Amino acid sequence: MAELDLNHLREWVGRTEERFDQVTRMHVAGLAATLERDDVRAEIGADLPPLWHWMFLAPIARQSDIGPDGHPKRGGFLPPVPLPRRMWAGGRLRFHEPLRVGDEIRRESRVAAVDMKSGSTGTLVFVRVEHAIGTDRGIALTEEHDIVYRDHPTPDAPAPSPRAAPGDAAFSREVCADPVMLFRYSALTFNGHRIHYDRSYVTEVEGYPGLVVHGPLIATLLVDLLARNLPDARVSGFSFRAVRPTFDIHRFSVCGRPDADGRIALWGRDHEGWLTMDASATLA
Repeated sequence: MAELDLNHLREWVGRTEERFDQVTRMHVAGLAATLERDDVRAEIGADLPPLWHWMFLAPIARQSDIGPDGHPKRGGFLPPVPLPRRMWAGGRLRFHEPLRVGDEIRRESRVAAVDMKSGSTGTLVFVRVEHAIGTDRGIALTEEHDIVYRDHPTPDAPAPSPRAAPGDAAFSREVCADPVMLFRYSALTFNGHRIHYDRSYVTEVEGYPGLVVHGPLIATLLVDLLARNLPDARVSGFSFRAVRPTFDIHRFSVCGRPDADGRIALWGRDHEGWLTMDASATLA
């Protein structure tokens, strides 16, 4: 912890990055097959479903620049936080118009904040990144992306208290996120993080009981649940927060219900009934 200099890490606030990519038919067809969505067309000009943009604009690091966890080595655009665990903690998105298959897309990113918290599970560093993604037609979506860094837990560290998932779902779906699904999503998003596909690494080095289901995959499954049950709805906003890790060793559920304020409450529930992700969708 002596190496964790918050003032130094905050020197990254304000840094920007620009990336370019194309919404390709192969990626759209691959995720449609992975999620068993026969209604999504991988045809030029077809609308890209919400959150499927996460397959594109990934950092492409040289193999020699990959760290021991499978992520690119620390530094560069993101601050070099000297904590071993890095996770996608949540985010908030606004959808202005759909991206389309075949679009040439660009993303402008900015490090917006770096903060540190201490709690019963140790020191946490939160990095917030702002993204604007668009095409020649204009901005398609804006996103705030929360990244959390943390230390490995000590053997005597207390386990975080779980929170019961709501029991009043209007619709739900059970998911089996087996190693093949996790591999396919990692491949489609060019995500080399070993916790999602390397069982010996995730259990022996990071101390988890199984492969970790990607937070973005769970968020995508929540919006997918909404599309299956309200097929005519158009999502204009979405926010989510990871609450508890989900592992491949058990099935889990994605759940939802309309709220009184006109939003759709969405959440993930593990096999024991604990809340794993808390989310909300706004409809246009």
